[in-house]
Amino acid sequence: MKRLTEQEIEKGLEELPDWRRRGDGIERSFRFRDFVEAFGFMSRVALIAEKMNHHPEWSNVYQRVDVRLTTHDAKGITERDLRLAKEMDRLSGA
Repeated sequence: MKRLTEQEIEKGLEELPDWRRRGDGIERSFRFRDFVEAFGFMSRVALIAEKMNHHPEWSNVYQRVDVRLTTHDAKGITERDLRLAKEMDRLSGA
Protein backbone atom coordinates (compact mmCIF):
# COMPACT_ATOMS: atom_id res chain seq x y z
CA MET A 1 0.00 0.00 0.00
CA LYS A 2 1.42 3.39 -0.98
CA ARG A 3 1.68 6.35 1.33
CA LEU A 4 -0.75 9.16 0.53
CA THR A 5 0.36 12.61 -0.59
CA GLU A 6 -0.26 15.62 1.65
CA GLN A 7 -3.16 16.67 -0.61
CA GLU A 8 -4.72 13.20 -0.43
CA ILE A 9 -4.42 13.19 3.36
CA GLU A 10 -6.00 16.64 3.68
CA LYS A 11 -8.86 15.63 1.39
CA GLY A 12 -9.41 12.40 3.33
CA LEU A 13 -9.47 14.24 6.66
CA GLU A 14 -12.20 16.55 5.35
CA GLU A 15 -14.50 13.52 5.65
CA LEU A 16 -13.13 12.73 9.14
CA PRO A 17 -13.62 15.98 11.10
CA ASP A 18 -12.89 14.43 14.52
CA TRP A 19 -9.52 13.01 13.43
CA ARG A 20 -6.31 15.01 13.65
CA ARG A 21 -3.06 14.61 11.78
CA ARG A 22 -0.07 14.00 14.02
CA GLY A 23 3.25 13.23 12.39
CA ASP A 24 2.96 10.13 10.24
CA GLY A 25 -0.47 9.15 11.56
CA ILE A 26 -3.99 10.28 12.38
CA GLU A 27 -5.46 10.29 15.88
CA ARG A 28 -8.78 10.50 17.66
CA SER A 29 -10.25 9.98 21.11
CA PHE A 30 -13.63 8.30 21.48
CA ARG A 31 -15.75 8.64 24.63
CA PHE A 32 -18.45 6.24 25.73
CA ARG A 33 -20.86 5.97 28.66
CA ASP A 34 -18.75 3.42 30.51
CA PHE A 35 -16.01 0.83 30.25
CA VAL A 36 -18.27 -1.91 28.87
CA GLU A 37 -19.42 0.31 25.99
CA ALA A 38 -15.81 1.33 25.24
CA PHE A 39 -14.62 -2.27 25.31
CA GLY A 40 -17.53 -3.36 23.10
CA PHE A 41 -16.48 -0.73 20.56
CA MET A 42 -12.91 -2.02 20.64
CA SER A 43 -14.14 -5.58 20.12
CA ARG A 44 -16.20 -4.59 17.07
CA VAL A 45 -13.30 -2.62 15.62
CA ALA A 46 -10.94 -5.54 16.24
CA LEU A 47 -13.02 -7.80 13.99
CA ILE A 48 -12.94 -5.28 11.14
CA ALA A 49 -9.25 -4.49 11.67
CA GLU A 50 -8.40 -8.19 11.50
CA LYS A 51 -10.30 -8.58 8.21
CA MET A 52 -8.44 -5.54 6.84
CA ASN A 53 -5.14 -6.84 8.23
CA HIS A 54 -4.66 -3.33 9.59
CA HIS A 55 -4.40 -2.91 13.33
CA PRO A 56 -4.71 0.33 15.30
CA GLU A 57 -2.43 1.60 18.00
CA TRP A 58 -4.86 2.25 20.81
CA SER A 59 -5.42 2.45 24.53
CA ASN A 60 -8.44 2.32 26.77
CA VAL A 61 -8.99 4.02 30.11
CA TYR A 62 -12.47 3.51 31.52
CA GLN A 63 -14.85 5.13 28.98
CA ARG A 64 -12.17 6.62 26.70
CA VAL A 65 -10.48 4.95 23.73
CA ASP A 66 -7.51 6.79 22.20
CA VAL A 67 -6.57 5.71 18.68
CA ARG A 68 -3.63 6.30 16.37
CA LEU A 69 -3.65 4.99 12.80
CA THR A 70 -0.60 4.75 10.59
CA THR A 71 0.72 2.22 8.09
CA HIS A 72 4.14 1.16 9.31
CA ASP A 73 5.09 -0.62 6.07
CA ALA A 74 4.45 2.60 4.10
CA LYS A 75 5.97 4.81 6.80
CA GLY A 76 2.93 7.05 6.82
CA ILE A 77 -0.78 7.42 6.17
CA THR A 78 -2.44 5.27 3.53
CA GLU A 79 -5.95 4.73 2.22
CA ARG A 80 -6.20 1.83 4.66
CA ASP A 81 -5.88 4.25 7.60
CA LEU A 82 -8.64 6.46 6.25
CA ARG A 83 -10.92 3.46 5.64
CA LEU A 84 -10.41 2.13 9.16
CA ALA A 85 -11.00 5.62 10.63
CA LYS A 86 -14.33 5.82 8.75
CA GLU A 87 -15.32 2.39 10.05
CA MET A 88 -14.42 3.42 13.60
CA ASP A 89 -16.53 6.56 13.30
CA ARG A 90 -19.43 4.47 11.98
CA LEU A 91 -19.16 1.93 14.80
CA SER A 92 -18.96 4.68 17.43
CA GLY A 93 -22.14 6.28 16.16
CA ALA A 94 -20.26 9.48 15.26
